[in-house]
Amino acid sequence: MATIAEINEKIQQRKARVLTVEELKARVAEVGTAQTAREVDVITTGTFEPMESSGAILNLGQTDPPIKIRSCWLDGVLAYTGFGAVDLYLGAAQEAEAEEGSPRRGGGHVIADLIAGKSVNLRAIAQPTDCYPRGSFETTINRDTINQFYLFNPRNLYQNFIVGVNGGDRPLYTYLGPLQPRLGNAVYANPGALSPLLNDPDLRAVGVGSRIFLGGGIGYIAWEGTQHFPLQKRLPNRTPIGPAATVALIGDARQMSSEWVRGCYFRGYGPSLMLGVGLPLPVLDETVVAQAAVQDQDLVAPVMDFSIPRRVRPTFGLVSYAQLKSGRITIDGRAVRTAPLASIPLSRAVAETLKSWIEAGEFLLSEPIAPLPTDRVFIPQDSRGADLRLE
Repeated sequence: MATIAEINEKIQQRKARVLTVEELKARVAEVGTAQTAREVDVITTGTFEPMESSGAILNLGQTDPPIKIRSCWLDGVLAYTGFGAVDLYLGAAQEAEAEEGSPRRGGGHVIADLIAGKSVNLRAIAQPTDCYPRGSFETTINRDTINQFYLFNPRNLYQNFIVGVNGGDRPLYTYLGPLQPRLGNAVYANPGALSPLLNDPDLRAVGVGSRIFLGGGIGYIAWEGTQHFPLQKRLPNRTPIGPAATVALIGDARQMSSEWVRGCYFRGYGPSLMLGVGLPLPVLDETVVAQAAVQDQDLVAPVMDFSIPRRVRPTFGLVSYAQLKSGRITIDGRAVRTAPLASIPLSRAVAETLKSWIEAGEFLLSEPIAPLPTDRVFIPQDSRGADLRLE
């Protein structure tokens, strides 16, 4: 029906017809898939949620005399230094070495501070060599006093995820936040029908090199994400019933905004990074529209009991995102209140912001240079023969 080049020409002429994915779903319900596909050029999706498998690459520039850094802390957060002499990788989930009673912080907070233009303390210990004689270094840095500063996130945008509950007798503190005992609450992480990859279940519209909204700036899909598992069991509408595809993302942190990149901390678990990500889906054919028209009642996630300390946990079955977003689900005959870990209003705002960029001619689509793989299996380290499709 269309090519990305043709759609980009419309964008440059400010004639592209762009709908957020929620607007697209409403339009399909009104006039059907075929007519909507003739009317629309781009669909924008979005999410704003914790993405702890994220981090930043920084290059400090050399000191005089030169230094080969081998241990480094940014505001007390340990950064990885095992490559270039003054290259660092700051992981969002790395926890700060803090004194008792001080606020709990981590790499996500430091990344967010740098993006916001704040200064952070740097303390480095070196390996002195003939070419790098300096032994230590301490200074303050900000985004304007270093060379490269970009996010490289090994795993973002789970295509689907799980719902966490706690069937035990004590509170549990998890990557989904607090889970109250005796099925006191249920927490889900994915925004459902807004979610970027749930609207492209077969990964037809995106691939390696796709340009995206990342943290308020422009980023790209760099590769498949870690734990990428497209072979997850799927419903007839092709959406997965649990964690499936993921992507690795990259983008210039200097373009990003503190509105869309925020450090966070989960009590009893650790730090993370709240991140806004939006994918534009080019309407190349009717299938793109048909798959993006999926509604919350047509998407499901497994309910997992975190009180069982195993890799493969018992499940209470599947629930729809419509049920989750209603505020209550039923487990073993009892009503359990639900809460989203993703911000639904801010996920919607990401899609709306990306739409405005495209309509203004400020954001062009990019042709993927390679497809994302659709045949990856998930390999655990302790049970190679187990059924892995609900992990």
